[in-house]
Amino acid sequence: MTINKLERRGSILVEVRAEGDAVSVVGHAAVFNEEATIGDYFREVIRPGAFTRAIAEDDVPLLVEHEGLPLGRNTSGTLALTEDNKGLRIESQLDITDPDVMRIVPKMKRGDLSKMSFAFSAVREEWQNEDQPLPLRILHEVRLYDVSIVTTPAYDGTDIGLRSLEQWRAEQEADRRRHNFQAATRRILLTKKHDLRMRRP
Repeated sequence: MTINKLERRGSILVEVRAEGDAVSVVGHAAVFNEEATIGDYFREVIRPGAFTRAIAEDDVPLLVEHEGLPLGRNTSGTLALTEDNKGLRIESQLDITDPDVMRIVPKMKRGDLSKMSFAFSAVREEWQNEDQPLPLRILHEVRLYDVSIVTTPAYDGTDIGLRSLEQWRAEQEADRRRHNFQAATRRILLTKKHDLRMRRP
């Protein structure tokens, strides 16, 4: 994993439930079909199904502030990741005897740690609405690196998104030039054919 390909997003509330000797953390790390403005450079929306492959294949830890030792992990069975009608749902039963859990649970109950974020890289994306003030990036499939309980959601993947936007613009410009060249070629051929017909006795 290279850090320059990793982006972070999120703004979803996390819910803490006391269940006997365990603490259950439930929330959504991402929401489908809701536009978010990323760094005032572009809009972004996540489509349903964007996490399907990641849930099945990626090794995803539950972290705090995207760092430190994991509180849970999908590959060990201590973190459940699912897609529902809302988005990417997470649920984890935290071990109350874990010192890391004991440190953060009071902060979560008070609301000091109350939101979620996810770290990802785009696998399949699409750009639209170049004529709008801010173009729209549509995420169809992502790779997941972690889901995280956070104080303030991180929107620190702007550079990666901008590189993707610039690549899309370059491809659009190349397509436009190719179309113009082909149209000009057709016009020249039609003109030549017309001139030949006019010259025939």
